[in-house]
Amino acid sequence: MYSIKQYSYDQAKKLGVEIKPSTVKGKKIDVFKGGVKIASIGAIGYSDYPTYLREKGKIYANKRRELYKNRHKSDRKVQNSAGFYADRILW
Repeated sequence: MYSIKQYSYDQAKKLGVEIKPSTVKGKKIDVFKGGVKIASIGAIGYSDYPTYLREKGKIYANKRRELYKNRHKSDRKVQNSAGFYADRILW
């Protein structure tokens, strides 16, 4: 089971959404706005920025962040999509 990091809670607060551990098999986090679930983000089995930061350090985490953002440049900019929230909350 994935443990949501403080970084993700802080990022969610900036976006005005609430996050909880996901009820969807294979996902890390469920995103809620106004009590309504709007997305499930983060695949279990893949790391994210706060995990890399804790395990490998800032330099490595920043490189992984850059690679993630390049790889997901089309879907991370679609407002209120799962990719949008994954980018803003996990990266």
